[in-house]
Amino acid sequence: MLRTIALVIISLAGLNATAQNSIIERVNNYLNSKNTFADEVIYVSITKQKLYHIKLDIIIKEYTISSSAYGVGSIAGSNKTPIGLHRIKEKYGEKTPVNGIMVARVFHGNIATIYNDKTKSKTDDITSRILWLEGLEKGSNKGKGIDSFNRYIYIHGTSEEGSLGEPTSHGCIRMKNKEVIDLYKLLEVGTLVLIL
Repeated sequence: MLRTIALVIISLAGLNATAQNSIIERVNNYLNSKNTFADEVIYVSITKQKLYHIKLDIIIKEYTISSSAYGVGSIAGSNKTPIGLHRIKEKYGEKTPVNGIMVARVFHGNIATIYNDKTKSKTDDITSRILWLEGLEKGSNKGKGIDSFNRYIYIHGTSEEGSLGEPTSHGCIRMKNKEVIDLYKLLEVGTLVLIL
């Protein structure tokens, strides 16, 4: 029965067993190298431009994302996506409507125009929900000049949904609005986020 459920979940995630095992192994190897264990983790693959919600070593959901157009890195002002182990430190947008624009993590009543093509918004909108990340690796994504939290690195909705699947952000992890709302409901403050 459990194997049947696992196979259903794998097929829902769009991954074959070999691909899923490879992802789970990569995440577990990294967590083990940091002497860290978690029943639930978010894994962001920069090369695949995917976010995987993993629970009890099973990928329960896969999302298409966008990381930075400038590549990976942690230096403040670089607009790059930081890699390594993070956790969700704060969540914002509980009452923000779908496609609602947040400025300084506050919804002021404006709704974004959503671009389903490659159009770039003039304002780099942060929409619907915010999961604010804190780096956990001192000298890599935590500390002076490289701190993910102080750099305002979020997982958030975007008005540029048509560009998801390609690195187009300014450092954050962008998601579809309805998908980030769904993910927001499932995750607690403290959930680990691994970006590699």
